[in-house]
Amino acid sequence: MSEKQPPRILIADDEPLYLKTTGQLLRKAGFDCVCVSHAGAAIEKLEAEPFDLILSDLNMPGNLKLELLHQGRSNWPHIPLIVVTGVPSMPSAIESIRLGITDYLLKPVKYEDLLASVRRALAIPSRVFQRSESITAREQSELAKRFPNIVGASAPLMEILDIVDRIAETDVNVLITGESGTGKEVVAQTIHEHSLRSKENFQIIDCTAIPESLFESVLFGHVKGAFTGAVNDQEGLLKLADKGTAFFDEIGELPAASQSKLLRAIQESRFTPVGKSQAVQIDTRFVCATNRKLESEVSAGRFRGDLYYRLGVIHIELPPLRDRGDDVVLLAEHFLKLTLKKSGRELQFAPETLESLREYSWPGNIRELKNVIERAVALTRGETIEKTELPESLLNPPANLQHDSSGVAEGSRDEAIENAEYQYLTALLEKHEGNISQAAQQAGLSRQGLHKLLNKHNISAADFRS
Repeated sequence: MSEKQPPRILIADDEPLYLKTTGQLLRKAGFDCVCVSHAGAAIEKLEAEPFDLILSDLNMPGNLKLELLHQGRSNWPHIPLIVVTGVPSMPSAIESIRLGITDYLLKPVKYEDLLASVRRALAIPSRVFQRSESITAREQSELAKRFPNIVGASAPLMEILDIVDRIAETDVNVLITGESGTGKEVVAQTIHEHSLRSKENFQIIDCTAIPESLFESVLFGHVKGAFTGAVNDQEGLLKLADKGTAFFDEIGELPAASQSKLLRAIQESRFTPVGKSQAVQIDTRFVCATNRKLESEVSAGRFRGDLYYRLGVIHIELPPLRDRGDDVVLLAEHFLKLTLKKSGRELQFAPETLESLREYSWPGNIRELKNVIERAVALTRGETIEKTELPESLLNPPANLQHDSSGVAEGSRDEAIENAEYQYLTALLEKHEGNISQAAQQAGLSRQGLHKLLNKHNISAADFRS
């Protein structure tokens, strides 16, 4: 029986010294390396020989329009691709992420970081990178059964479930983006529950709920006496995620001072608690979510580009509810069942009610829909939820939520979202009579997170107390 062949790496870079030293170092680590200095030569090699990984520079002959990246992803989607560049730019970085590269490293890169990136990429099953042309009806049915917590049957949602299915059992870091209320935490939890880490902790780290001055201590922990008020040793949230999944909710709110420390923790799989000299080793998968456009945050200098690339190995963009067709009805029925479980009542929607739910643009997305259904159940006295039990703002949207003939809401998307968020918060406080703790619990927010939203909209909880 022949011995297993070492992984084959194609290295493409027009810097002779870098090409030579990188090839030598990776060969010493046990890899079979083929080196080329032109993107065209790399494509010829890929057409002629099998490879397990592509390690490519960006700024080299034949790749001025990222030809190697485009053809590599198109013709050999099963081969992971790592970008290493000395001249980073936001357009190339965004395009690299869009194409689904495995990692994006900046020169000069430490050898141990490069080696760790190569080993991570080779550990990812090839099926993660392979995208089918279309999802069959049978596959859709299987996906729906496999992920019952993610409700819907629309084409955009099926694409999301297909990605979740392919990445769940891997250890790749995942960045989930989308508008507020689109279900980012539900997707993150689903990924964890179907991963090989499912029996370990799913540690939620809400970046909006931790004061900036305490972020390092809360995230990494501290020892007794490390600072005023540190009366005991305290384990950090990141340590609680060891062997499991660390879910950073609203990662775009992460303080700038903490971003470099988190990056180092991800790269080295270790961190040092405040006041301690010895590092703590961790084995953690990172899943992050944000409603911000991180590309814009990177361009504005508010978010580290290298951290963004590290977190976005797999990027899942959740579609807004208005783009999911009849998923609105399926979700409404789902929330109705959940709400009725608590009361033991039997209710159904009137046809006119479902039509109104279909026609509304849902700027607050799934979170707004859930709130509307709970409100309707509370107000309904008979056995049918009539159209009149829906909020006036849904039946007669404000001017900035009116639709034109194409069904698109007039006014800016930001205005629509702000309006829906305001309506949701006021309805929430009205239901709980200004009780912040109860309102925050229903909204899935911390008290601090809810206070932040109330201050943003200049809403006082006291106005809703009887």
